[in-house]
Amino acid sequence: MSESHLFNEFPEVSSKQWKQKIQYDLKGADYNETLVWDSPEDIKVKPFYHAEDLVTSSGPSSKTKEWYIAQSIYAGDAGKANIKAKEVVGKGVESLVFTIPNEKINLIDLLQDIDIENIPLHFHFQHLDLGVIEKLLSHLKNSTAQIYLHLDPIGNLARTGNWYHSMKEDFLAIEKLVELTSFSKTILPIGIDVSLYQNAGANMTQQLAYGLAHAHEYLTNFQSIAFAPTFKVAVGGNYFFEIAKIKALRWLWNTLSSEYGMDGDCHIMAIPSKRNKTLYDFNVNMLRTTSESMSAILGGADTICNLSYDALYHKDNEFAERIAKNQLVLLKEESYFKEVSHAAEGAYYIESLTHQLAEKALDLFKQIEASGGFLEALTKGKIQQKLKESAAKEQVLFDENQTTLVGTNKFQNPDDRMNQDLELYPFMKKRAEKTQIIPIIEKRLAEELEQKRLDNE
Repeated sequence: MSESHLFNEFPEVSSKQWKQKIQYDLKGADYNETLVWDSPEDIKVKPFYHAEDLVTSSGPSSKTKEWYIAQSIYAGDAGKANIKAKEVVGKGVESLVFTIPNEKINLIDLLQDIDIENIPLHFHFQHLDLGVIEKLLSHLKNSTAQIYLHLDPIGNLARTGNWYHSMKEDFLAIEKLVELTSFSKTILPIGIDVSLYQNAGANMTQQLAYGLAHAHEYLTNFQSIAFAPTFKVAVGGNYFFEIAKIKALRWLWNTLSSEYGMDGDCHIMAIPSKRNKTLYDFNVNMLRTTSESMSAILGGADTICNLSYDALYHKDNEFAERIAKNQLVLLKEESYFKEVSHAAEGAYYIESLTHQLAEKALDLFKQIEASGGFLEALTKGKIQQKLKESAAKEQVLFDENQTTLVGTNKFQNPDDRMNQDLELYPFMKKRAEKTQIIPIIEKRLAEELEQKRLDNE
């Protein structure tokens, strides 16, 4: 029997008819006050969505190509990091994310005996040394490896309050490296760290607009050279909104880059947010990161790097890293998320959210550009002020128990003790060094509550 004829005997029900039925069942209660709620992005979320809610213009599509399970490795010692990388590859890890703390790390030794042709590599440089990066590119010149350099001096300025060297010197270095990588379609030099804004309290409209305006600064400076950036995004607990956020980000980039005559897609790396992670009842973090990874997959992220459940207070350890990796393996292999193809498309709710988030982000992006651009707003402290205001609103919702973190502000276990388990300082760090601008500081929602509980143990 043809599926197209299965429901022909049933009349179509319009959105208006559904609403009338709901209003009748509410027995006099106000529809909008009872069932419609406002998100932090000023999006009115309805109790149901209908085909009439779909926007007629073509929207963003989820990626159909395979997504990669990644693991982050701190490369403070090239030899030890190399050994660790070779150990995790083959145990479910498909992509490696190396954090390079300084220019003394020998990147050739770091990659020794790693099958770089088949394992995508990400580098997060905490320095901008041309010679070191040029040596890496020379080593990769005849390779078809997928390499993501995440070079982002504006992101470093936002996070630390300082350029690596100076604006002029940093931009000249990036321009040269973009030129050096122009021979390859598999080496993406520029990164946009959108995760910083989310972890500092930005709502989703701000995350998208700031990420787009951040990327636009590079477009305007290097517009003679085509490039595709790597967006690093943090995924929070608002499941459907996060799916829509990632879809909207890809759509916004493709829209913006097309204005510059570029048709290259971006690469999206997703990692669970730190903002909603907790010190107490830490096993709940596994539930949070699983849900957030699912959002990333359905939204179309290319690479997903999970966050260990104990990342707030423990140093890197094999057990927690194995659990984090296995969460993604279970999703991919046993929950069949590797078979997912456009799973979120056509869902009226997600499609509506995607369009609304994209439109609101585009409006905010235009306001930033009209006021002089992202870098101008950042150096004047305007971005920092907006983030502070957004974070304060979210904090009030948490403090008043309107936003729930199970085991922390609701359903606490009074027998939990964490004082003796802290290997890392899990709270916002205050910096004493001099900075050129006000840095954007990440802060978790539960920090003040957790500090009080630690004091009372």
